[in-house]
Amino acid sequence: MIVRWEKLTAPELRALAARDALVVLPVAALEQHGPHLPVWTDSMIGHACCVRAAEMAGDLPAVVLPPMWTGMSEHHLPFGGTISLDYATFHAVLRCVCRSLKAQGFRRLFLVNSHGGNIDPIAVAARELGLEFAMPVVATTIFKVSPEIGRILETQPGVQHACEAETSFWLHLHPAEVRQDQIAHSLSGPGVQTGEAFTRFWSFAERAPETGVRGDPRAATAEKGEKLLAAVAGALAGAMRDPLLWRTPHAVWDGAPAP
Repeated sequence: MIVRWEKLTAPELRALAARDALVVLPVAALEQHGPHLPVWTDSMIGHACCVRAAEMAGDLPAVVLPPMWTGMSEHHLPFGGTISLDYATFHAVLRCVCRSLKAQGFRRLFLVNSHGGNIDPIAVAARELGLEFAMPVVATTIFKVSPEIGRILETQPGVQHACEAETSFWLHLHPAEVRQDQIAHSLSGPGVQTGEAFTRFWSFAERAPETGVRGDPRAATAEKGEKLLAAVAGALAGAMRDPLLWRTPHAVWDGAPAP
């Protein structure tokens, strides 16, 4: 069973549209991940989780687009290796994806985010695009989909940045890409700590000075990466099967009466 969009032919994709296939778009980033992980980290992890989830829910069917590798990453620019969109462009790219899918007969889109800087923008975009195109556009962030993530990790309560979790994903999926000789030198100094009551722009040089890493990658293992992938993919597959998530949005701007 092929679930990756780029490996299918146009007739095969038209057939999937006729079957009301769920389209999954991994939304990620291209940005610094400390001295030990590639800048492709968020895109690699998000795409791997989506592909595994679509395979688990293959009878739906579901098909996974190539990852959207640019996101809202301006806070990482001081460390180099980073390409960022602004919000207007971020929203416009997602809008063009929705428009293209609808023109080809697809009627559902699952936005699966794997980058912290995209969390707020993708939530707003999903709500607006669902109403504009009269199709369910559901957004989530892989760090938040399963409570099992926190039970797998030993040094942190959840996914941070180039940390125990993200390094474990790499060690499981592509261990040769991890600069393991740099892990011991990847810890950051104390940075700005903020709560959730107030928000403003902080660069990552302020939040994770010296290395741009938040969390402790020294605790990463391939075994943890395997468990994290299974936990995230299972949760995503469950969401793909949830009929409530995939109802057509209430057409509030058209004056539609309450359902």
